[in-house]
Amino acid sequence: MAISLYTATIPSYQQILGAVLGLLGKAEAFCADKGIAPQDIIQARLAEDMLPFAYQVKSTAVHSLGAIEGVRRGVFSPDQTPPPDNFAALKTRITATLLALEAIDAAEVDAFVGRDMRFAFGDRQADFTAENFLLSFSLPNFYFHATTTYAILRWKGLPLGKRDFTGRLRLKK
Repeated sequence: MAISLYTATIPSYQQILGAVLGLLGKAEAFCADKGIAPQDIIQARLAEDMLPFAYQVKSTAVHSLGAIEGVRRGVFSPDQTPPPDNFAALKTRITATLLALEAIDAAEVDAFVGRDMRFAFGDRQADFTAENFLLSFSLPNFYFHATTTYAILRWKGLPLGKRDFTGRLRLKK
């Protein structure tokens, strides 16, 4: 059986975004249980030159639904708006992303194959086919930001395991 572009992207976005939503719930509960100010996590960074937790979470939405929207337009530029600054708003952003991904038709994504696609950021640009953009740019960025989200929470002391990152597996029915 051949794998489609839809199957290679959308279900993976949904799986990991569902896990990110779970991580946000655990982080919020952790702050409440330990008496930690939510901003101590929301603004946490693994390194001084890295962007904070809230940006990492926002970027999972940007490199999933935002990537699909970019392919629809033929151009993707990073979202430069400030990330949500509280757990409720972060959860709302991820929930809205999941709902929008659920509404995407598989045939639409599969029809992207072969389309021209451009990444544009300032004076930098790179041209792709839609499938190469999604598979070689979007997915790696998506997983990077999801992993960094998880890593910040582990670093801050949340008792998380690999299942918290992988989320709900797509098992054979």
